[in-house]
Amino acid sequence: MYAVIKSGSKQYIVKEGQKIKIEKLNLEIGKLFEIEKVLLLDEKNKKIKIGKPFIKKAKVSVEVIAHKKEKKIKIIHFKRRKHHMKQQGHRQRFTEIKIIKIKGN
Repeated sequence: MYAVIKSGSKQYIVKEGQKIKIEKLNLEIGKLFEIEKVLLLDEKNKKIKIGKPFIKKAKVSVEVIAHKKEKKIKIIHFKRRKHHMKQQGHRQRFTEIKIIKIKGN
């Protein structure tokens, strides 16, 4: 069984027991919550349900595992022959979650 959920501005394909990284959420570590924005649901390869835009009464139970930062991305602005170089770094924050259960209708 798998589902396509929406969190923030991104969509994720999830299965039960899977750990994924999503955009940072302001929740405590260990907290359980439900994602109700389910776009697609496949129940054991029987029938695929597609929402318009979301499936009613479908939920995905989730547990917050950790809040972390990604690896640093280096950003370099360089202008040749002008004696100009600017270097910058960025570390995106994310929340790691574990999919506990996918509930259909």
